Amino acid sequence: MSARDDSARLRITEIFYSLQGETSRAGLPTVFIRLTGCPLRCTYCDTRYAFTGGEPMSLAEIMDKVASFAPRYVCVTGGEPLAQKNCLPLLTALCDAGYKVSLETGGAADISGVDARVVTVLDIKTPASGEASRNLWENLDRLDASDEIKFVLCDEVDYLWARDVIVERQLALRCAVLLSPAKGQLDAATLAEWILRDRLPVRFQLQLHKILWGEQQGK
Repeated sequence: MSARDDSARLRITEIFYSLQGETSRAGLPTVFIRLTGCPLRCTYCDTRYAFTGGEPMSLAEIMDKVASFAPRYVCVTGGEPLAQKNCLPLLTALCDAGYKVSLETGGAADISGVDARVVTVLDIKTPASGEASRNLWENLDRLDASDEIKFVLCDEVDYLWARDVIVERQLALRCAVLLSPAKGQLDAATLAEWILRDRLPVRFQLQLHKILWGEQQGK
C-alpha cells in the first residue's frame, strides 16, 4: 500500500488540538490523533475509552482534519496506534506534509516499519503495569538518538526495576529516558528524590495536560 493511498482507512477515537503534556515536547501546541484499539490492559491506563468504538476515517479525511488546526506538531497515539496496519502510511503522510511527527507506542508492537522521520516514544512496561511480559526488547535496537523511552512507575519496586533496566541496558546512551509517576499511585516528589539519589541520567516528567485540565477527554 502506498503511504499516499487516500483509500487507506483507520479507526479513530478522537483528533484534537492541545498542549503536549509529556515527552521532551511538553508544552508545545500539538494535534493529537488517537487511534482506537489496544492489545494491552495496563493497570494504570487512562485511555480505556479508546479500546473500542471509534470512527472509521480515510487517510484523506484525517489529513484534512489535521490541516484545519494548522499545526507544527502532530502526535499519533492510542490505544496502541501500531495495532492498526494503516498507522504506518499515516505516519509517513504526516511527515510528507511537513509536520513534526511523534508516535506514542506501548512497546509490544514492532516499530521497525515506522518512518525514520518520526520521533518514536517507546513505553517500557513495568511489573506493576501487569504487561511487562509483553515488552518487545528488540525494539530498543530500532531506536535512534531522536527517539525517547518512557517508564510509568507505580511504586518503588517499579522504580528499582526500571533503574536496573536503564543501567544494565545503557538506555541513556541510546536516547532520552523519561520517568513518570502513575497518577494516584506514586508520589511525584518521592520519585524525584529517588532519581536524584541514584544520579539517574533521566528526565522526570508529569502529565502537564492533567495538571491543567484533569481527566478531561480531548485535552
